[in-house]
Amino acid sequence: MAYNLKEAIQKPNRLASGHRMCAGCGAPVVVNAVLRGLKPEDHAVIGAATGCLEVSTFIYPYTSWRDSFIHSAFENAGATVAGAEACYKAYKRQGKLPEDEHTKFIAFGGDGGTYDIGLQSLSGAMERGHDMVYVCYDNGAYMNTGIQRSSATPKFADTTTSPAGAVVPGKQQRRKDLTEVMAGHHLPYVAQTAAVGNYADLKGGMPGTFADITTKAEKAIYTEGACFLNILAPCPRGWGYETEDLMLINKLAVETCYWPLYEIIDGRYVVNYKPKEKRPVADWLKLQKRFRHLFKPGNEWMIEELQKEVDERWERLLALEELTNKVGE
Repeated sequence: MAYNLKEAIQKPNRLASGHRMCAGCGAPVVVNAVLRGLKPEDHAVIGAATGCLEVSTFIYPYTSWRDSFIHSAFENAGATVAGAEACYKAYKRQGKLPEDEHTKFIAFGGDGGTYDIGLQSLSGAMERGHDMVYVCYDNGAYMNTGIQRSSATPKFADTTTSPAGAVVPGKQQRRKDLTEVMAGHHLPYVAQTAAVGNYADLKGGMPGTFADITTKAEKAIYTEGACFLNILAPCPRGWGYETEDLMLINKLAVETCYWPLYEIIDGRYVVNYKPKEKRPVADWLKLQKRFRHLFKPGNEWMIEELQKEVDERWERLLALEELTNKVGE
């Protein structure tokens, strides 16, 4: 599926400007890039779990969504959109909708409403095989309610419920790998991606602007069955970076392999970007205030531990790619 940048740019934004998301937030960038994967003639029913995205884009009687929108509770975006998809299919069977009418079903949730409180409804929707896409915009904490740690929060990060101090240096647990949890549901398509702006200056080279998100979104939307996208969506308030550094933060997450770009197609792993020279994870950490305590004298061991975790996950991913491609031969 070739990515046509000129064609993608000409598509209208389905999330209108004027929303109340923070400057430098990754979520609206993620949403517009995902929705560009829709064909212009297709309608979408979009659900969003309670969170930053929902409360900032749909404040009655105003909305930034150009498609049909459903506000779900924090824990049930997967179930809500799955129910809408089931109703649509029933109406189609009963002849209550035109045959040429095409509606796609997409759910958005932050990591709090996806990794944690919404995991049960997400898992159920995926296991049942509803023809829908669930998109997690992963900002690594419960940002909407006060920057509390979630299971997506990296180890040692400073949050309001895992504060970095003299005794406990931030969060003490490793980050859950939700992309791999979804892979265990044996879905036809699972992918991990990020908004990295222009790829031309990435070591190793990658084609196009937002090519990775939009291409994967299009694949997910038009693959029959339940599909999942995990997309990095940095938060300037929770992470503590300058608003203009959004794309740099994303880029460094990819170049350090903290956030690899890959997809799983019918169980076969494809790593989309392999840096020729993998940058040290410290390059990514040092731009974020939530990790500033790691750079104090005597705390070098924490950076070393995070680097070891990143290296282990990266090597495991490469091994899975090699293994699943051999099996598929």
